This record gives sequence, C-alpha cells and structure tokens, in this order.
Amino acid sequence: MKWLVNGLMVVLGFGFFSQVNAHDSHADHSASGLAISLTTDSDGRVWQARTSKGQVWVSSSEDAGQHFSPEVAVNTKPMKVSAGAEARPKIAIASNGNIYLSWTESLRKAYAGYVWFARSTDGGKHFDDPYIVHQDRAEITHAFDALQVAADGTITVAWVDMRDLVAAKAAGKTYHGAGIYYAISTDQGKSFMLEQKLADSSCECCRIAMTSKPDSTVAVLWRHVFEGSERDHAMAEINKADAGKPAIVRASYGRWKIDGCPHHGAALAVGEGFGYHLAYFDGAGNKPGLRLVRMDGQAWVMTPPRPIGDPKKNAGHPALLSVGDKVWLAWQERNNEGMDIMTMTSLDGGKTWGLPTLAIHSAGKLDYPQWLNVRGQSMLAVNSAEKGLIVMPYPQ
Repeated sequence: MKWLVNGLMVVLGFGFFSQVNAHDSHADHSASGLAISLTTDSDGRVWQARTSKGQVWVSSSEDAGQHFSPEVAVNTKPMKVSAGAEARPKIAIASNGNIYLSWTESLRKAYAGYVWFARSTDGGKHFDDPYIVHQDRAEITHAFDALQVAADGTITVAWVDMRDLVAAKAAGKTYHGAGIYYAISTDQGKSFMLEQKLADSSCECCRIAMTSKPDSTVAVLWRHVFEGSERDHAMAEINKADAGKPAIVRASYGRWKIDGCPHHGAALAVGEGFGYHLAYFDGAGNKPGLRLVRMDGQAWVMTPPRPIGDPKKNAGHPALLSVGDKVWLAWQERNNEGMDIMTMTSLDGGKTWGLPTLAIHSAGKLDYPQWLNVRGQSMLAVNSAEKGLIVMPYPQ
C-alpha cells in the first residue's frame, strides 16, 4: 500500500475508509478516531484539539504542525465526548491569546447531549472548569456544536437543538428537522447569555459552518429542511449590536428531497469585499456532488453553483480558506483504491479557479481536510490513520 503527498511516495499500511453519503435521520455514528480540530494563533503556532478516553486534549506546535507539545487535559472529569467526523470538539484562539473549546457530551438517552465550553487564559497551561453553554438541561439533543471568536472577542457557540421538536410532539403538532440555537459570550468566556433560537427546521446531523467578518458579524451556514423536505442550505448573520432576530436566507437551490440526514456539513469563508464563499454537498438530480458558489453579502444573490470534484469518487466534506483575493478549496474523494485529498485555488476572489490537484493520496483512512493560515502561509492539514497528522505548505 502506498501514500502519495505531492508526488512523494512512501510505503505505509492502512485500513479502508467507508464514507457515508446518506443515512436515516439522526443516525448513530461511531467516532473515526481521526477527528481532530486545528487552528492557529497570531504568533503562528498551530493548536490541536482531540479526544481520548472521555477527555478533550490540547497541544500546540511551534513548527507549523511538525511536532507538538505535551497534551493538556481540558476536562479533568471524563465524560462521553462526541468525537465523530461531523461532531468533533472545536478550538479557537482569541486575539489576546485566550484559548476556547466547545464539545458535545453524549448522554445515556439515545441522541441526547449537552454542549460544553472551556477556556484557558494562560496559554494552554491549564483550563478553567468547563460548563454547559445552554440553560436548557432537558435530556434531548443539543449537539453538533460550532465555535467562533470574532475580532472584538465575542464568542459564539451554535448547535443543533431538538427542544422545539419535543414541544411540537407534546402538543400534537408537526415539526420538521431540528432547531439551530446559539449563545454569545462578551466576557471572554466567563459566562454565556441565554441561548437564542436562530432557525427552525435544520437538518439533524450535518455540522454547522461559522465564520466572522472584520466587523465581528458572525455568519452561520447550515443544511436546512425547506418546504417539501428539500434539504438545501440556509445562512444567517448574527450581530450582537442588532436586537432583532437574524434574517434567514436560502443559500442553495438544489432541491434535494431526502427523508434523512446526509451527514455532509458545508464550508464557509469570508470573501474579499463582497460576501462569502460557500462549498457544500448536494445530492439532488442525476449528478450529485460538491458545489461551489459566491454569495453576495448585501443583496444575498449567489453565483450559479459550480460542480466540484468527481461524483464517482464520492467527492465531499469540503474546506475553505480565503485570504484577500486568494481562495483555497480542499475536499475528500475515495474509491476502492483509497482516499484522496483534492485541492483547487483561485487568485481572483473565486471568480475563476485553477484545475483540481491531487494533494494527498492514501490507501487507507483520512480525516476531513482542514486549512490553516500560518503567518500568511496557507497550510493544508489532514489526519491519517498511520502517518499521523500531515501539515503541508500549499503553493501561494
């Protein structure tokens, strides 16, 4: 068996990875064992969060992910931490160096969970006692958390929440999908305000994508259940200065009708001076696969969806990085010969794109790709079964 990284071949042994395109609603997924989260700080350090034996662990790298410091436990009391590919712990670094994490605890009741938060104010030497973000403590689904720290230090945590489905059933009413809830902290993570509902009828098991603009507006992208059980995407912007409920905008029109959750979260990045870049999986029609669009942040008009990747190789699970006019896209592909990480680059803000490029090939199991910005250098990262974490500079 062989491993290929930008043309370099080395011999490795791997198992086979089985990717899932669609499942019954809220299917129970086992952790892949490779699901980690990565981020960077202003000094160029790479930070990693992972789970092991009921604890979330954090470590850092001074050499762009080649070597990591000894791990520090975030939660001293073990719990059943969700660690699947769509539901891994999240890590974010504020401009002042504070380290923030969120994760989902799986409860005993099927599909039930709590969203937890923890912080370090001493550079990751130790972490304050973690706490549950939401005030609602019913033993129901609070899961698939997403974490974002804005430029002004505001922390936003969003998650999939089933409280409205439970209430609707109790009242004998119909409710499709789940809700999206969020909570905001303006005191560097000491506490969170009472959670607010962002939207009804989200897909039940797709990860939420979040990013923030320079003015600290937080953008949220999720798979939504529209009328007729069309599972397309919706967006909203959260601004703490705006007392009104964020407006929800439809962000895709594939009109994929499926009575279940596909477990394919989207990717989202801020564009240079116009709005956002979106990459997502659409299973509608006779050509399912990845789509790439630019979304205007004022008129909320999108470009025609551009098909990306090889649908015969199950292209999916995209990642985006946008720095100025440069945009980088990565995604997974797989077949009986193994797994690939494919990439594309745009030098004009996503108006045009170069050809797809094979960045990494493995005969075995790979995590989702992730992009890092290390002091202006774009880095492609992916965790592998036996090679470990690969962090590689990407051509500018």
